[in-house]
Amino acid sequence: MVQRLDCRIIKFLCRHCAAFSFCREVVKLAATRLIALHKNKGKSVAACLKSRTDYAQNPDKTQQGELVSSYECSPLTVDEEFMLSKRQYEFATGRRQKSDVIAYQIRQSFKPGEITAEEANKVGYELAMRFTKGKYAFIVATHTDREHIHNHIIYNSTALDSTRKFRDFLLSGLAVQRLSDLICLEHQLSVIEIKPYRERQKRTLYPPKESNRDKLCSVIDGILLNEKPVDFEIFLQKLEQQGYEVKRGKHTSVKGARQKRFIRFRTLGTGYGEDEIKAVIAGEAEHRPHQKQPPKEQSFHLLVDIQAKLSEGKGEGYARWAKRYNLKEMSKTLIFLQENKIGSIEEMQERVNAATARYHELGDSIKAAEQRMAEIAVLRAHIVNYAKTRPVYDAYRKAGYSKKFLEEHREQITLHKAAKVAFDEASLKKLPKVKELDAEYSALLSQKKAAYPAYRKARDEMQELKKAQKNVELFFVEEKDPKEKSQTR
Repeated sequence: MVQRLDCRIIKFLCRHCAAFSFCREVVKLAATRLIALHKNKGKSVAACLKSRTDYAQNPDKTQQGELVSSYECSPLTVDEEFMLSKRQYEFATGRRQKSDVIAYQIRQSFKPGEITAEEANKVGYELAMRFTKGKYAFIVATHTDREHIHNHIIYNSTALDSTRKFRDFLLSGLAVQRLSDLICLEHQLSVIEIKPYRERQKRTLYPPKESNRDKLCSVIDGILLNEKPVDFEIFLQKLEQQGYEVKRGKHTSVKGARQKRFIRFRTLGTGYGEDEIKAVIAGEAEHRPHQKQPPKEQSFHLLVDIQAKLSEGKGEGYARWAKRYNLKEMSKTLIFLQENKIGSIEEMQERVNAATARYHELGDSIKAAEQRMAEIAVLRAHIVNYAKTRPVYDAYRKAGYSKKFLEEHREQITLHKAAKVAFDEASLKKLPKVKELDAEYSALLSQKKAAYPAYRKARDEMQELKKAQKNVELFFVEEKDPKEKSQTR
């Protein structure tokens, strides 16, 4: 008796899920960052120091320099004093600097509306003093050009006594964060709370970028729905008023201000073709704005072949991550199998075979339509060439197939002969009319376009089922290996 597939998977997941439970205490950290400032390529150390300190002391960001404080240096000559200490270090120790680190910067940000700029500068000064222990010169510049007030703390990499350099020790950034967090709590300021692992956002979600075609569709929607132009020419004029360049002709196209190429209306999709826009302007049709569908996320991914990766040289850390990843993806695969009511490997194989047959059937029909369309295009070209060159060929025959006449009209005669050869190969006793060929071509094109949505759907369904089948096979292979090892022992 075949055991249900989902039951076997659930049992295995239940045995292993306890090993991957995540729990983490909530740790409070301030919004800080420690950055090593390096010497830029092609610039001197003095020039680099000046550019960094000048940016920090920008008058437009620091209320004309009122929010700049310093320790053991002057804000006006901080770059020169930093350079002087570096020269004294070389003179006193006889050692030249090997690394390209010239200074260090701490960025410290505060919650909007919680602190004044003056108090923020004092907090930054206290952070710099306690972190450097008063052994390194620094400046603190408080910027107010953003919604959140933030400090730029720049301290010299060379100590005040010019006998040593600052050592950027392991986890120094974490030490700055905890010290800043402690100072903020002492000043009754809020700090950032890191959420538990399961409550964290996996990645930053950015708004989808709008393409040039989407922008053009939005502009067309606004003109047709709000301004209601009287005719197509006025519609084009309104597009020009929106900053678009219009190229009139057989296929009208437009180009935006920063676009490189023109966009034809017929390529924008259903409802935005030139004839469709004219029908909407004439009141014969209703315009429906295009609703952009967000990209569909994959329900699950392929499992990782852990043994193959380990044989390639991956370590135990990768193996632990891969086991956790496989359990998550197998859980999603199980949901997919339950939603599609697949309870056994035999049922899955039947569904895969049916989906594959459906996909190939639709693909063959589309290929047959494309092949016939290509034949019609070639035949139509030969019929047109035959009709255009027939008078020339008749004159050539009446001239007794003169070589002189052939040289003068070689191109037309060659096209005529090629058309006759094509007709003979196709065994055409009577040539079809061009209008009939055009009608058949249009019908095949419509048939092809109508078949594409079903073709894509069948392709996606086949790929999902094959992916689920592969996941199940790899899953039970990994489940079988530990059992075999335990039996051999």
